[in-house]
Amino acid sequence: MKTRILLTALLATLGSASAEVKIGVVVSSTGPAASLGIPERNTVALLPRTIGGEKVTYIVLDDASDTTAAVTAARKLVQENKVDLLLGTTTTPASLAMIDVAAESKTPMISLAASEVIIKPVDAKRNWVFKTPQTDAIMATAIVDHMARGGVKTVGYIGFNDAYGEGWLKELQASAAKKGLKIVATERYARNDTSVTGQALKLFAARPDAVLIGASGVPAVLPQKALNERGYKGKIYQTHGVANADFLRVGGKDVEGAYLPAGPVLVADQLPASNPTRKVGLNYMKLYEAKYGKDSVSTFGAHAWDAGLLLQKAIPAALKKAKPGTPEFRAALRDAIENAPNVIGAHGIFNMSKTDHLGLDARSRVMVQVQGGTWKLLK
Repeated sequence: MKTRILLTALLATLGSASAEVKIGVVVSSTGPAASLGIPERNTVALLPRTIGGEKVTYIVLDDASDTTAAVTAARKLVQENKVDLLLGTTTTPASLAMIDVAAESKTPMISLAASEVIIKPVDAKRNWVFKTPQTDAIMATAIVDHMARGGVKTVGYIGFNDAYGEGWLKELQASAAKKGLKIVATERYARNDTSVTGQALKLFAARPDAVLIGASGVPAVLPQKALNERGYKGKIYQTHGVANADFLRVGGKDVEGAYLPAGPVLVADQLPASNPTRKVGLNYMKLYEAKYGKDSVSTFGAHAWDAGLLLQKAIPAALKKAKPGTPEFRAALRDAIENAPNVIGAHGIFNMSKTDHLGLDARSRVMVQVQGGTWKLLK
């Protein structure tokens, strides 16, 4: 009887293991954040189907830029598909909501959203969560440094009325205080708003030397267009959340002259040969454009690419400790991501640790300007 019980337990354990590594992907392929989520989804199709000798399956779901839908998708991937890792999602609010799913199921998660609060502090919940996009803190410092060098003394702010916008305002305030810049006006708007005329009038009346738009994707065009229509002549800064072709296409002349920090992959062909990310960025650009067309690359897809590079380092290490489809493998995969050193990505060099689940530094950003309908690297 005892032997039978032990045999049954062994068979159950073997049955719970998988012959493949399953990656559950949640992105915003539709809705207000679609211009960010589509290149992320497209990039998943370029990721390797075999890593460390094991088959890798990617199960991709669309959250329609909705926080509730993102959580539902994450739970489905964890409970029904039994994935070994969650990749996504596109936006900060939805990624924050997915943290509970990752922590409760003890499934490692790599977010594709920007805000620092997704990974900090690395508490019991965030112990399972990593991210590849540069934080708003890293990018805000670059913006304020550029403002200060350009003689800006006063700043206006308009951003999303959600975690992304609030996170950017917080980082702007912190960086501006260090450089002695004064924030003279702050406004908010929703991602799906069709007019910000009232907010633009208030910003214009404050007469700031520069305005920062704390928004992402195509919705970030709206405030800049409204300010232009009011006759605003100061400098306009955007965040790295606009670094894709759709922003340029929809914005057209309305976004000409905008300054923004971006991952180096956006201008990989303009980087000096000595830049360590140039080769990786150019390789990603070549693969992406071969499949989706010339000038189709965005920084958002590259965040998914960098997640794939991390997994190419972490999965072989985890496979040495456990089989896919088991709690032991998920734990080993989490540990391997946290301890993968010097992973050169399209956006920078990742060196994660127990207290830093991003692991990027100032090498992960460059300042660019919209010139002639394209991105120009600023020296």
